[in-house]
Amino acid sequence: MKHKISKKLLLILTLILFINYTWVLSVNSREYYQYVSSNVTRTVNPIGRTIGLKLYTDGVLVVGMSEVEGIDGQKYKPYENSMIEEGDMIKSINGSTISNTEELVNLINQSNGEAISIRYQRESEEIYTTIIPVKVADGTYMIGLWVRDAAAGIGTLTYYEEATKTFAALGHGINDVDTTKLLNISNGELVTSQIVSIVKGQKGKPGEIRGIIDKGEVIGNIEVNSSIGVYGYVTNFDFIDKVKLPEVPVAGRNEIKEGKATIICQLTNEDKVEEYEIEIKRIYRTNYKDNKSMMIKITDDKLIDKTGGIIPGMSGTPIIQNGKFVGAITNVLLNDPTQGYAIFADMMMQ
Repeated sequence: MKHKISKKLLLILTLILFINYTWVLSVNSREYYQYVSSNVTRTVNPIGRTIGLKLYTDGVLVVGMSEVEGIDGQKYKPYENSMIEEGDMIKSINGSTISNTEELVNLINQSNGEAISIRYQRESEEIYTTIIPVKVADGTYMIGLWVRDAAAGIGTLTYYEEATKTFAALGHGINDVDTTKLLNISNGELVTSQIVSIVKGQKGKPGEIRGIIDKGEVIGNIEVNSSIGVYGYVTNFDFIDKVKLPEVPVAGRNEIKEGKATIICQLTNEDKVEEYEIEIKRIYRTNYKDNKSMMIKITDDKLIDKTGGIIPGMSGTPIIQNGKFVGAITNVLLNDPTQGYAIFADMMMQ
Protein backbone atom coordinates (compact mmCIF):
# COMPACT_ATOMS: atom_id res chain seq x y z
CA MET A 1 0.00 0.00 0.00
CA LYS A 2 1.38 3.42 -0.95
CA HIS A 3 1.59 6.11 1.69
CA LYS A 4 1.26 9.85 1.28
CA ILE A 5 3.78 11.98 3.14
CA SER A 6 1.73 14.88 4.48
CA LYS A 7 3.13 18.39 4.28
CA LYS A 8 0.69 19.71 6.89
CA LEU A 9 2.15 20.88 10.12
CA LEU A 10 -0.77 21.55 12.49
CA LEU A 11 1.55 20.38 15.24
CA ILE A 12 1.62 17.02 13.49
CA LEU A 13 4.85 17.09 11.58
CA THR A 14 6.23 14.73 9.00
CA LEU A 15 9.99 14.97 8.79
CA ILE A 16 12.58 13.42 6.54
CA LEU A 17 15.36 11.53 8.28
CA PHE A 18 18.56 11.46 6.27
CA ILE A 19 20.21 8.20 7.11
CA ASN A 20 23.92 8.70 6.78
CA TYR A 21 25.22 8.31 10.34
CA THR A 22 27.17 5.07 10.48
CA TRP A 23 27.86 5.30 14.21
CA VAL A 24 24.20 5.23 15.31
CA LEU A 25 23.14 1.74 16.40
CA SER A 26 20.19 -0.02 17.97
CA VAL A 27 20.40 -2.91 20.40
CA ASN A 28 17.18 -4.36 19.09
CA SER A 29 17.11 -6.97 16.33
CA ARG A 30 14.69 -9.26 14.56
CA GLU A 31 15.08 -12.24 12.32
CA TYR A 32 14.90 -11.67 8.59
CA TYR A 33 14.32 -14.94 6.78
CA GLN A 34 14.77 -18.65 7.26
CA TYR A 35 16.84 -19.55 4.20
CA VAL A 36 19.65 -21.37 6.01
CA SER A 37 21.29 -24.69 5.11
CA SER A 38 24.38 -26.17 6.69
CA ASN A 39 24.94 -28.34 3.61
CA VAL A 40 24.94 -25.55 1.01
CA THR A 41 27.49 -22.78 0.58
CA ARG A 42 25.56 -19.58 0.05
CA THR A 43 26.67 -17.14 -2.60
CA VAL A 44 25.89 -13.46 -3.13
CA ASN A 45 26.52 -10.78 -5.72
CA PRO A 46 28.35 -7.87 -4.05
CA ILE A 47 26.90 -4.49 -5.04
CA GLY A 48 28.58 -1.56 -3.23
CA ARG A 49 26.32 1.05 -4.85
CA THR A 50 25.00 4.17 -3.18
CA ILE A 51 21.20 3.86 -2.94
CA GLY A 52 18.22 5.63 -1.42
CA LEU A 53 15.80 4.26 1.14
CA LYS A 54 12.21 5.35 1.67
CA LEU A 55 10.61 3.95 4.81
CA TYR A 56 7.03 4.17 6.05
CA THR A 57 6.19 3.64 9.70
CA ASP A 58 3.74 1.12 11.09
CA GLY A 59 1.42 3.84 12.40
CA VAL A 60 2.69 7.36 13.13
CA LEU A 61 5.65 7.96 15.40
CA VAL A 62 5.46 10.53 18.20
CA VAL A 63 8.62 12.65 18.00
CA GLY A 64 7.68 15.58 20.23
CA MET A 65 4.95 17.60 21.91
CA SER A 66 4.14 21.25 22.50
CA GLU A 67 1.46 23.58 23.83
CA VAL A 68 -1.55 24.45 21.70
CA GLU A 69 -3.03 27.94 21.62
CA GLY A 70 -6.79 27.57 21.65
CA ILE A 71 -9.31 29.76 19.85
CA ASP A 72 -9.79 31.53 23.18
CA GLY A 73 -6.11 32.56 23.25
CA GLN A 74 -5.30 30.26 26.18
CA LYS A 75 -2.43 27.72 26.15
CA TYR A 76 -3.31 24.01 26.47
CA LYS A 77 -1.50 20.68 26.70
CA PRO A 78 -4.12 18.20 25.46
CA TYR A 79 -1.67 15.28 25.72
CA GLU A 80 -0.65 16.07 29.32
CA ASN A 81 -2.51 13.24 31.09
CA SER A 82 -2.48 10.76 28.21
CA MET A 83 0.83 9.15 29.25
CA ILE A 84 1.99 9.22 25.60
CA GLU A 85 5.75 9.67 25.26
CA GLU A 86 8.22 10.39 22.50
CA GLY A 87 8.94 7.14 20.66
CA ASP A 88 5.40 5.79 21.00
CA MET A 89 3.65 4.70 17.81
CA ILE A 90 0.00 5.76 17.37
CA LYS A 91 -1.85 2.88 15.71
CA SER A 92 -5.52 3.92 15.72
CA ILE A 93 -7.98 6.72 16.55
CA ASN A 94 -11.50 5.77 17.67
CA GLY A 95 -10.92 2.28 16.29
CA SER A 96 -9.77 3.48 12.84
CA THR A 97 -6.29 2.29 11.89
CA ILE A 98 -3.74 5.05 11.25
CA SER A 99 -1.14 4.64 8.53
CA ASN A 100 -0.02 8.23 7.89
CA THR A 101 -0.23 11.76 9.28
CA GLU A 102 -2.97 12.85 6.89
CA GLU A 103 -5.32 10.20 8.27
CA LEU A 104 -4.47 11.28 11.81
CA VAL A 105 -5.19 14.95 11.05
CA ASN A 106 -8.53 14.09 9.45
CA LEU A 107 -9.70 11.93 12.36
CA ILE A 108 -8.70 14.58 14.92
CA ASN A 109 -10.67 17.22 13.00
CA GLN A 110 -13.68 14.92 12.78
CA SER A 111 -13.80 14.79 16.58
CA ASN A 112 -15.27 18.33 16.79
CA GLY A 113 -13.58 18.68 20.15
CA GLU A 114 -14.96 15.44 21.63
CA ALA A 115 -12.55 13.08 23.41
CA ILE A 116 -10.81 10.66 21.05
CA SER A 117 -9.70 7.13 21.91
CA ILE A 118 -6.08 6.45 20.97
CA ARG A 119 -4.39 3.07 20.69
CA TYR A 120 -0.61 3.35 20.72
CA GLN A 121 2.35 1.00 20.98
CA ARG A 122 5.39 1.26 23.24
CA GLU A 123 7.92 -1.42 22.35
CA SER A 124 5.78 -4.60 22.35
CA GLU A 125 2.98 -3.24 24.60
CA GLU A 126 -0.25 -1.78 23.21
CA ILE A 127 -1.86 0.93 25.37
CA TYR A 128 -5.16 2.83 25.18
CA THR A 129 -5.70 6.42 26.25
CA THR A 130 -7.93 9.41 25.51
CA ILE A 131 -7.19 13.02 24.52
CA ILE A 132 -9.57 15.96 24.09
CA PRO A 133 -8.50 17.96 20.99
CA VAL A 134 -8.29 21.74 21.26
CA LYS A 135 -9.88 24.03 18.68
CA VAL A 136 -7.46 26.63 17.31
CA ALA A 137 -7.84 29.95 15.51
CA ASP A 138 -8.26 28.50 12.00
CA GLY A 139 -11.10 26.24 13.17
CA THR A 140 -9.12 22.99 13.12
CA TYR A 141 -8.35 20.77 16.11
CA MET A 142 -4.98 19.84 17.57
CA ILE A 143 -3.69 17.45 20.19
CA GLY A 144 -0.20 18.93 20.61
CA LEU A 145 1.77 15.93 19.33
CA TRP A 146 4.45 16.15 16.66
CA VAL A 147 4.62 12.97 14.62
CA ARG A 148 6.16 11.54 11.46
CA ASP A 149 5.08 8.72 9.21
CA ALA A 150 8.11 8.37 6.93
CA ALA A 151 11.87 8.57 6.66
CA ALA A 152 14.28 8.70 3.74
CA GLY A 153 18.02 8.69 3.29
CA ILE A 154 21.18 7.49 1.60
CA GLY A 155 23.25 4.36 2.24
CA THR A 156 25.07 1.53 0.47
CA LEU A 157 23.51 -1.59 -1.04
CA THR A 158 25.60 -4.49 0.23
CA TYR A 159 24.59 -7.55 -1.75
CA TYR A 160 21.97 -9.34 -3.84
CA GLU A 161 21.26 -13.03 -3.28
CA GLU A 162 19.99 -14.75 -6.42
CA ALA A 163 18.70 -17.82 -4.56
CA THR A 164 16.22 -15.77 -2.51
CA LYS A 165 15.87 -12.68 -4.77
CA THR A 166 16.70 -10.62 -1.67
CA PHE A 167 18.98 -7.70 -0.88
CA ALA A 168 20.71 -6.31 2.21
CA ALA A 169 21.87 -2.77 2.88
CA LEU A 170 23.60 -0.64 5.54
CA GLY A 171 24.66 -3.34 8.01
CA HIS A 172 22.89 -1.42 10.79
CA GLY A 173 19.36 -0.32 11.53
CA ILE A 174 17.75 3.01 10.74
CA ASN A 175 17.00 4.86 13.95
CA ASP A 176 14.64 7.80 14.29
CA VAL A 177 16.66 11.01 14.48
CA ASP A 178 14.63 12.42 17.40
CA THR A 179 13.88 9.37 19.54
CA THR A 180 17.09 7.46 18.62
CA LYS A 181 15.02 4.26 18.64
CA LEU A 182 14.99 1.70 15.85
CA LEU A 183 12.30 2.81 13.39
CA ASN A 184 9.39 0.35 13.32
CA ILE A 185 8.31 0.19 9.68
CA SER A 186 5.35 -1.25 7.78
CA ASN A 187 7.13 -1.21 4.41
CA GLY A 188 9.45 0.80 2.25
CA GLU A 189 11.22 1.15 -1.07
CA LEU A 190 14.83 0.79 -2.14
CA VAL A 191 15.50 3.35 -4.88
CA THR A 192 18.33 4.67 -7.01
CA SER A 193 20.13 7.82 -5.89
CA GLN A 194 22.53 10.46 -7.15
CA ILE A 195 25.65 11.59 -5.31
CA VAL A 196 25.76 15.36 -4.93
CA SER A 197 29.06 15.74 -3.10
CA ILE A 198 31.58 14.06 -0.79
CA VAL A 199 32.57 15.71 2.50
CA LYS A 200 35.87 14.28 3.78
CA GLY A 201 35.99 12.98 7.32
CA GLN A 202 38.39 14.47 9.84
CA LYS A 203 39.34 13.60 13.40
CA GLY A 204 36.31 14.39 15.57
CA LYS A 205 34.33 15.59 12.56
CA PRO A 206 32.70 12.94 10.36
CA GLY A 207 32.23 13.66 6.69
CA GLU A 208 29.38 12.32 4.58
CA ILE A 209 28.16 11.25 1.20
CA ARG A 210 25.50 13.76 0.18
CA GLY A 211 22.92 12.52 -2.26
CA ILE A 212 19.38 12.92 -3.57
CA ILE A 213 16.63 10.38 -4.22
CA ASP A 214 13.76 12.62 -5.35
CA LYS A 215 13.27 10.83 -8.68
CA GLY A 216 14.79 7.51 -7.70
CA GLU A 217 13.92 4.42 -9.72
CA VAL A 218 12.48 1.67 -7.51
CA ILE A 219 14.85 -1.28 -7.06
CA GLY A 220 12.88 -3.34 -4.55
CA ASN A 221 10.57 -3.51 -1.55
CA ILE A 222 11.96 -3.03 1.95
CA GLU A 223 10.50 -5.56 4.38
CA VAL A 224 12.69 -5.35 7.49
CA ASN A 225 14.59 -2.65 9.36
CA SER A 226 16.73 -4.45 11.94
CA SER A 227 19.76 -3.61 14.03
CA ILE A 228 21.95 -5.56 11.59
CA GLY A 229 20.65 -4.13 8.35
CA VAL A 230 17.78 -3.25 6.04
CA TYR A 231 16.41 -6.17 4.02
CA GLY A 232 13.88 -6.81 1.30
CA TYR A 233 13.02 -8.28 -2.09
CA VAL A 234 14.28 -7.09 -5.47
CA THR A 235 11.57 -6.16 -8.00
CA ASN A 236 13.71 -4.38 -10.61
CA PHE A 237 15.85 -7.19 -11.97
CA ASP A 238 17.01 -5.15 -14.97
CA PHE A 239 18.71 -2.72 -12.59
CA ILE A 240 20.25 -5.48 -10.47
CA ASP A 241 21.54 -7.28 -13.55
CA LYS A 242 23.34 -4.08 -14.59
CA VAL A 243 25.04 -3.39 -11.25
CA LYS A 244 25.65 -6.77 -9.62
CA LEU A 245 29.19 -8.12 -9.53
CA PRO A 246 30.02 -11.81 -10.08
CA GLU A 247 28.81 -14.19 -7.38
CA VAL A 248 31.18 -14.99 -4.54
CA PRO A 249 30.87 -17.48 -1.67
CA VAL A 250 29.84 -16.21 1.77
CA ALA A 251 32.60 -16.72 4.35
CA GLY A 252 31.89 -17.99 7.84
CA ARG A 253 33.45 -15.97 10.63
CA ASN A 254 36.05 -18.67 11.26
CA GLU A 255 37.34 -18.26 7.69
CA ILE A 256 38.13 -14.57 8.12
CA LYS A 257 41.77 -13.67 8.77
CA GLU A 258 43.44 -10.57 10.13
CA GLY A 259 45.25 -8.82 7.34
CA LYS A 260 44.55 -7.50 3.86
CA ALA A 261 41.08 -7.29 2.33
CA THR A 262 39.24 -5.02 -0.09
CA ILE A 263 36.01 -3.03 -0.09
CA ILE A 264 33.76 -2.19 -3.03
CA CYS A 265 32.06 1.20 -3.12
CA GLN A 266 30.72 3.97 -5.34
CA LEU A 267 31.91 7.54 -4.81
CA THR A 268 30.84 9.18 -8.09
CA ASN A 269 27.78 9.18 -10.34
CA GLU A 270 29.70 7.29 -12.99
CA ASP A 271 28.18 3.90 -13.68
CA LYS A 272 30.83 1.94 -11.80
CA VAL A 273 32.18 0.94 -8.42
CA GLU A 274 35.81 0.76 -7.38
CA GLU A 275 37.82 -1.57 -5.16
CA TYR A 276 39.97 -0.23 -2.35
CA GLU A 277 42.42 -1.88 0.04
CA ILE A 278 41.75 -2.19 3.75
CA GLU A 279 43.22 -4.11 6.68
CA ILE A 280 41.21 -6.27 9.06
CA LYS A 281 42.93 -5.43 12.33
CA ARG A 282 40.87 -7.38 14.85
CA ILE A 283 38.19 -10.07 14.71
CA TYR A 284 35.60 -10.58 17.47
CA ARG A 285 34.47 -14.11 16.65
CA THR A 286 32.31 -14.56 19.75
CA ASN A 287 30.32 -11.38 19.20
CA TYR A 288 26.69 -12.16 18.33
CA LYS A 289 25.07 -9.14 20.01
CA ASP A 290 25.82 -6.23 17.66
CA ASN A 291 27.39 -5.27 14.35
CA LYS A 292 30.90 -4.55 15.65
CA SER A 293 32.30 -7.86 14.46
CA MET A 294 35.64 -6.65 13.09
CA MET A 295 37.91 -3.66 13.52
CA ILE A 296 39.05 -2.42 10.11
CA LYS A 297 41.40 0.25 8.78
CA ILE A 298 41.37 1.98 5.40
CA THR A 299 44.87 1.65 3.92
CA ASP A 300 44.24 2.75 0.34
CA ASP A 301 45.63 6.26 -0.24
CA LYS A 302 43.21 6.85 -3.13
CA LEU A 303 40.22 6.34 -0.85
CA ILE A 304 41.71 8.37 2.00
CA ASP A 305 42.34 11.20 -0.44
CA LYS A 306 38.68 11.12 -1.56
CA THR A 307 36.88 10.58 1.76
CA GLY A 308 39.38 10.80 4.59
CA GLY A 309 38.50 7.19 5.42
CA ILE A 310 35.08 5.85 6.41
CA ILE A 311 32.27 8.38 6.15
CA PRO A 312 28.51 8.30 6.74
CA GLY A 313 26.84 6.92 3.63
CA MET A 314 29.40 4.10 3.33
CA SER A 315 27.44 1.91 5.75
CA GLY A 316 26.85 -1.39 4.01
CA THR A 317 29.99 -1.29 1.86
CA PRO A 318 30.86 -4.96 1.17
CA ILE A 319 34.20 -6.43 2.24
CA ILE A 320 35.93 -9.15 0.19
CA GLN A 321 38.80 -11.34 1.37
CA ASN A 322 40.31 -14.28 -0.52
CA GLY A 323 37.49 -14.15 -3.05
CA LYS A 324 34.74 -14.40 -0.44
CA PHE A 325 32.16 -11.97 1.00
CA VAL A 326 33.20 -11.56 4.64
CA GLY A 327 31.14 -8.60 5.87
CA ALA A 328 30.20 -4.93 5.51
CA ILE A 329 31.28 -1.61 6.99
CA THR A 330 28.97 -0.34 9.75
CA ASN A 331 30.73 2.27 11.92
CA VAL A 332 33.50 4.85 11.95
CA LEU A 333 35.73 5.85 14.85
CA LEU A 334 35.24 9.57 15.39
CA ASN A 335 38.80 10.10 16.61
CA ASP A 336 40.24 8.35 13.52
CA PRO A 337 38.11 8.25 10.35
CA THR A 338 40.49 5.73 8.73
CA GLN A 339 39.29 3.11 11.23
CA GLY A 340 35.92 1.64 12.08
CA TYR A 341 33.87 -1.51 12.50
CA ALA A 342 32.28 -4.06 10.21
CA ILE A 343 29.68 -6.80 10.63
CA PHE A 344 30.27 -10.46 9.80
CA ALA A 345 28.67 -11.71 6.58
CA ASP A 346 27.20 -14.73 8.38
CA MET A 347 25.51 -12.40 10.87
CA MET A 348 23.99 -10.22 8.13
CA MET A 349 22.61 -13.33 6.47
CA GLN A 350 20.83 -14.85 9.47
